[in-house]
Amino acid sequence: MNNIQREIGIVNLPNSLTVARLIMIPVFLLAASMKCHYADYIAAGIFITAAITDGLDGYLARKKNQTTLLGQFLDPVADKILVAAALIILVEIGRIPGWIAIIIVSREIAVTGLRTVAAAQGIVIAASCLGKIKTVTQIIAISAFLLDNFPFYLINFPFAYVALTFAMVFTLWSGVDYYLAFRLATKAR
Repeated sequence: MNNIQREIGIVNLPNSLTVARLIMIPVFLLAASMKCHYADYIAAGIFITAAITDGLDGYLARKKNQTTLLGQFLDPVADKILVAAALIILVEIGRIPGWIAIIIVSREIAVTGLRTVAAAQGIVIAASCLGKIKTVTQIIAISAFLLDNFPFYLINFPFAYVALTFAMVFTLWSGVDYYLAFRLATKAR
């Protein structure tokens, strides 16, 4: 790492994990779109690994005091791209209906828009507990649908839909929560 990189703080482990997550997305999409028997397992493994880096990068950035502006911007963008890509491929391979992907991706775009508007006004809308639960339920639901062809699919199939229902509820609930936090913050100004 040269002096410029060290001073700016761009190249660090948390940011490297975020970039690795972005690099995993096209590999995940390729695996998920393949028609061979083990492709589902490979895609699920890549997705779960990418999801783990989502939690790990933020944890390491805080623990090692390595938060950067790049990381604060790139981490949520990488998360949203990962989830959106997974939902779109699940629609493409016929595992979930398109309207579900549209609702979840639209919420992600709307919340990103709210955060951008808030930031332009000097307001920070912190991640809420509901947002974290939303992320976990989305990861569980997507993973369950990726493993739909698991030999015990009769057991996993209903679980996937239950998980997706929870993901939808928390996606919408946390979206409303972010909107209300935005309204409250703008009224306080």
